[in-house]
Amino acid sequence: MNEATKVTGVVIFGVLMSFALPYLININTSKSLETETSRETQTESTTSSTNEVAIVTPKDESGTPIEQPQTEPVETVAEPVEETPQEPQAEPIVYDGMTLNELAEKLNHSLKSTLSGTGMSFAKYSVDMGIDPYLAVAIVLHETGCNYKCSTQVRECYNVGGMKGGPSCNGTSYKKFNSLDEGIYSFMYNLKKNYYDKGLKTPEQMNKKYAASTSWATKVNHYINKIKAA
Repeated sequence: MNEATKVTGVVIFGVLMSFALPYLININTSKSLETETSRETQTESTTSSTNEVAIVTPKDESGTPIEQPQTEPVETVAEPVEETPQEPQAEPIVYDGMTLNELAEKLNHSLKSTLSGTGMSFAKYSVDMGIDPYLAVAIVLHETGCNYKCSTQVRECYNVGGMKGGPSCNGTSYKKFNSLDEGIYSFMYNLKKNYYDKGLKTPEQMNKKYAASTSWATKVNHYINKIKAA
């Protein structure tokens, strides 16, 4: 074989290989992918088998499955909580071992006529202002005669302590008030401001300033004893 024929053969072989080589590479690649896929499938299958838990159904001697009893849910019932009853708060003692209501009730025993039932007003203002309620009511009874029938000053002008000033009560020098409670409050405030705050806290200490009569203190003390005994 001459040189020209050899060269021609080599060229033809090279051309054929250039067409055949890509085809051979694709075949090998496909086989590699199939092999890898097969391995992954086997691995997943093994893992799945491993994770599965076999459920064994019990059977009797003849091989018949034994039915398992159904378990009913257990209901939890909360026990009721008993509330501890709270004891009512005791009313505070305000005067002479009595509560405010008890003091008002005691004063009401001595308050008659127009002043009937006004014990709470006298009790409350006495406690608030720090005044002896027996002394306050005793002065009212002496000044107005309400132990039997109240004076015109009380019945028409609500002046419970013989207080003077304006507006006038029926043209007199005594003061007129708009309500019985207003008259009681003004009387109690007058005792606090003009007597108690100045150190005059007993009938004897008040006598000279409150009334010209020297027997005023004795008469007021008489009413105090009656109120205490009522």
